[in-house]
Amino acid sequence: MEDARQLARFMTYFNSKLAREIGRLTGWRQKVWSRRYQAIVVSQEEEAQIDRMSYILAHGVKEGLVARVLDWPGVHAASALLSGLSLEGVWYDRTKEYLSKIKGKTSDPDHFVEPEALTLAPLPCWKHLSPEAYRAHIASLIQQIEEDATARREACGRQPLGADAILRQEPRTEPNRTKKSPAPRFHAVRKWVRKELHQTYTLFLQAYREAAGLLRLGNRNAQFPTGCFPPPLPFAG
Repeated sequence: MEDARQLARFMTYFNSKLAREIGRLTGWRQKVWSRRYQAIVVSQEEEAQIDRMSYILAHGVKEGLVARVLDWPGVHAASALLSGLSLEGVWYDRTKEYLSKIKGKTSDPDHFVEPEALTLAPLPCWKHLSPEAYRAHIASLIQQIEEDATARREACGRQPLGADAILRQEPRTEPNRTKKSPAPRFHAVRKWVRKELHQTYTLFLQAYREAAGLLRLGNRNAQFPTGCFPPPLPFAG
């Protein structure tokens, strides 16, 4: 993403469309997301970036749902990262579908399908690696994830739920407990890195609030910190 404004607009669009599609497929009429999207900064430390990648790859395995990363029956980045290929899917143009319906036309649903491909960029700390070496690093992470999960299962005597059982679950079932802990502001390994990130963010907030105050007073030339975007101006009818 080029800046915070582009990220905010993309995530607003993506989460909105995804929630609507989930409601369409499952019949769910309540809100889908329990809290607002929050972008969390990951430090430049190699350990921090690898830790976040491992967390993502372990989805489904760390919860004891499947034994192997590639057993997860839903969307997952592992296969694309291991093969170096793009993730391919389809996008349903619901706007085109809606306009067709209000015009009284009956069309094949496939008429509104558009192919999409997502190419995953490498971790910044590993971008210097060759494609083959990068895939080998990913495979090593996955192997470690699965070995750790096997050890945990053996220690507690539990077996994974399995892909078939996952697919049989009722999607509208609500969990008995939900995670309420606040998300961290940063992902960093070393204490001094976290401290530096907090100090930088504090200075950013101070500069942003000062610029926002000037903007409210009518100064349209107020200088905001690099990478952010100004708050909306009051509506003038």
